[in-house]
Amino acid sequence: MLSYISPSEGLPPVGTIHQGALPKGLRLTASDRPGQAQPVPVRDVPSRPWRAIGLAALLMALALTVGWEVWARNYGLRTADIGDSPQAWAEMRASVKPDDLVIVGDSRILFDTDLAHFQRLTGVTPKQLAIHGTSGRALMEHLTKDPTYRGLLLVGMADSSYFRPLEAPAGVGGPWIEGYERNREPSQLSGLLLDRWLQRRLAFLDEDVRLHRLLERIDTGWRKGVDGPYEDVWKVDESFDGRQRFMWSRIEQPGNLQSQARHAWNNFEGKPGDPKDIAGVIAASRQDVADLRTRGGDVVFIRPPSDAPIRVNEEKRYPKAKVWDALLAQVPAKGIHADDLAQAQNLDIPEWSHLSRTCATVFTDAYVRRLVQLTDRVKLRADAPPPLSTANCKGRLAGAPPRPS
Repeated sequence: MLSYISPSEGLPPVGTIHQGALPKGLRLTASDRPGQAQPVPVRDVPSRPWRAIGLAALLMALALTVGWEVWARNYGLRTADIGDSPQAWAEMRASVKPDDLVIVGDSRILFDTDLAHFQRLTGVTPKQLAIHGTSGRALMEHLTKDPTYRGLLLVGMADSSYFRPLEAPAGVGGPWIEGYERNREPSQLSGLLLDRWLQRRLAFLDEDVRLHRLLERIDTGWRKGVDGPYEDVWKVDESFDGRQRFMWSRIEQPGNLQSQARHAWNNFEGKPGDPKDIAGVIAASRQDVADLRTRGGDVVFIRPPSDAPIRVNEEKRYPKAKVWDALLAQVPAKGIHADDLAQAQNLDIPEWSHLSRTCATVFTDAYVRRLVQLTDRVKLRADAPPPLSTANCKGRLAGAPPRPS
């Protein structure tokens, strides 16, 4: 028998071997070619029906892709949901002009603001720069330290996110902010454009519901004492053009996904905020606002609503009088708290932290109408629609993206 790994009798002389010269099933390795730098073995390509095999593989891949796409759409995913990313944020950040109205903050102001309704009321479409899981103060600092920016900055907050210690990481958006310039490079932008092109055609590409993530979620607590995937935040929202994000309709409906979303927040339990940390955040905020005002800009703070199971713990950890009231008094600055908006009471907060799709429009309507009373930088259009109320949360509002069928 001829050796696969050492010179063997019966092989043609080195240098005379060509494709098709070796006995079937054998290959010539580097040890059979002394003195020649050829790390890749020479081997005959066996005679097979390669065209038929290739066609079968193509048809199988196509069938699996179609099947996965059908499953994704039945699951509630859709091609209008194009996702969000550091590159998409960088694209929006680069579009900010000196006098633009910009929104920063965490996921509450991100999910709870209807940009199209904002435009219907004021004629202005804000630049949405809020990032889920991110301190609004860190994002505010990023804008106020920009010497070219002098517009109106709306800073949304969840108390536990905004008042995290100054030395603590900014959250999900920290790398987004730090990588802003890199995420504007041609390779990143081309990847963003390709991703959007594909996501507008294939629903199964949703980052939060990809196959590897679903496989991970099979773990229902196999290892005692170790947090499993059920403790993580799963898909709770959809992303549209202009970084418009709304709650995913499946989270609005009672069921296992809504229950998991509520569980993942852990009712915002935690230790009370350290008074020194709170004072430090307020002092840093005061400096940030002062920096912006020296260039002619200004800041308005916004506190979106949260529901009872979470709000109880938020109030224990960060009492409104000690954080919100103190922030506005010591900066000083103007602010809009959901508690103080009559039209923003008893709204639908399915997973206790973010508003339902239509209630986000109602909250936007309420806070924008208050905003125009606090600053002359934004005005209501003469043809602005009439005020909305809690009753408008039921059903789909005009102009809202359609729900999946």
